[in-house]
Amino acid sequence: MNYRTESPDETYELGVKMGQEALPGQIYTLDGDLGAGKTVFAKGFAEGLGVTEIVNSPTFTILQTYESGRLPLYHFDVYRIAEPEEMDEIGYEDCFYGNGVTLVEWAELIDELIPADAVRIRITRVKGEEGNARDIVVE
Repeated sequence: MNYRTESPDETYELGVKMGQEALPGQIYTLDGDLGAGKTVFAKGFAEGLGVTEIVNSPTFTILQTYESGRLPLYHFDVYRIAEPEEMDEIGYEDCFYGNGVTLVEWAELIDELIPADAVRIRITRVKGEEGNARDIVVE
């Protein structure tokens, strides 16, 4: 599916919709350049799951777990991962193969660990247009 959002609010709302539809055990990957809107989307996704805590990108902690929603949300930001093997130390398999929903920002950095059935999301700034337009591809 291809989407175009024209503002951060629209990117957030698309995240809400996808979070509302998320099922236990699903893995969603989020890729795109710095400032593309991954964290805005992630915050909306968390709201769609019913998460009540403040959601921030877990850049320094790598993993943030939220349990206040209808399903646990395991939010990874793997930007600082140098080697995919570092994910073993975090215990990623418990999250990837558990009963919650996993959302991985910068997933392309650990692509070999991502299951084939993951929902892959790529957010790209629309070139040549002013403002906050984004193309969002969901596979």
